Amino acid sequence: QLQLVESGGGLVQPGGSLRLSCAASGLTLDDYAIGWFRQAPGKEREGVSCISSSAGNTYYADSVKGRFTISRDNANNTVTLQMNSLKPDDTGVYYCAAGVLFRRCVRSGGVMDYWGKGTLVTVSS
Repeated sequence: QLQLVESGGGLVQPGGSLRLSCAASGLTLDDYAIGWFRQAPGKEREGVSCISSSAGNTYYADSVKGRFTISRDNANNTVTLQMNSLKPDDTGVYYCAAGVLFRRCVRSGGVMDYWGKGTLVTVSS
């Protein structure tokens, strides 16, 4: 059983940056594609970014392209989402998720096998 724990969320001003981390345990992370998803109050969960098991493929939602960067360190069993130029619309609970197939991560909302509990990101003045 793969367990995922997110960290790095918090309050940041518009234009600021945050780095989210996803730490895995129980199983090795290098067998899985990893995605970041977010959910704002009253809205559906949406996909933010995905990375394949070997980091050969990445995906970014149009709303974050050019501002967010996903990366992974399989040796340390972690995945990172670097978020720059943050906007109020980026506010929400960010979830890390793992799945066998990269293409399932790209789907709206994500079709993944394992989910973390989330970390709250608030972008506000």
